[in-house]
Amino acid sequence: MEQLAQTVILGLLIGGVYALMASGLTLVFGVMRIVNVAHGAMLIAAAMITWYVWSATGIDPFLIAIPMTLVMFGAGWLLYRTVISRIQGASVSMSVLLTFGIALTIEGLLNVFAGNKFRSATPSYFDESFRIGGLVFPKTQVFGAAVAMLTLGVLFLVLTRTWTGRAIRATSQNPTGAALIGISSGGVAALAFAIGTSTAGVGGSILSVLYPFFPASHYDWIARLLGIIVLGGMGSLAGAFVGALSLGLAETLTATYLSLQWATLVVYLVILVVLLVRPQGLFGTQLREDAVAA
Repeated sequence: MEQLAQTVILGLLIGGVYALMASGLTLVFGVMRIVNVAHGAMLIAAAMITWYVWSATGIDPFLIAIPMTLVMFGAGWLLYRTVISRIQGASVSMSVLLTFGIALTIEGLLNVFAGNKFRSATPSYFDESFRIGGLVFPKTQVFGAAVAMLTLGVLFLVLTRTWTGRAIRATSQNPTGAALIGISSGGVAALAFAIGTSTAGVGGSILSVLYPFFPASHYDWIARLLGIIVLGGMGSLAGAFVGALSLGLAETLTATYLSLQWATLVVYLVILVVLLVRPQGLFGTQLREDAVAA
């Protein structure tokens, strides 16, 4: 019983980090209908910058997440204004092609400036754990999940308690209606993309501690994150949160009771089964055929 409790706790801690990483991806899709496959490369870029700052200064990587949020917010805004805005309103396939090109560009730049080798930030408490009774809580996972949950809490407050958040939600739910009351779709889209990119800044700083990474790691991460938002329902933040927790639990339970080699496979089998039963995902909405045709 104690082993099960330990496994579930670790799964939830990992799932909380996954939820943060997936939140920006599903936010961008919900507002702009853009599948940003460069999100994984942005995570790795943020992780690489965090690693360099940590190795040069010794500053805690989780504290570096604060300025990384601002840096990635600015990068996301600039990227939208210079590149992404040109495909606003185009087909989803066009957004996939464009953002995949951006991902390859980021990977290439990281290879040139950082080299194609694994890195991982290891703060002084890297091998330490909290203990409560017979349960062990690795400090890095606890701190990572805490930063992720704090960031998600701030994002939730922004989206639900500010005019900017209401504009983003209105544009996501009814773009035409939002435009009729004076909300600029272009401005909201730029802001949503910048916010989504800023979550990659925090997520990348956490990733730099919890997982070894190298420039091409973004393929693994975007596959995992796309699986989460498809499982939860494209464009649903609540769905991304539940999907991330489900994925974290599936990974840890499989690794504990079966084998680590099966962990990834079981995760995608769970996603496949859910989509066979509910194609729109756990929290997604299914359009009527006549609405799709229109």
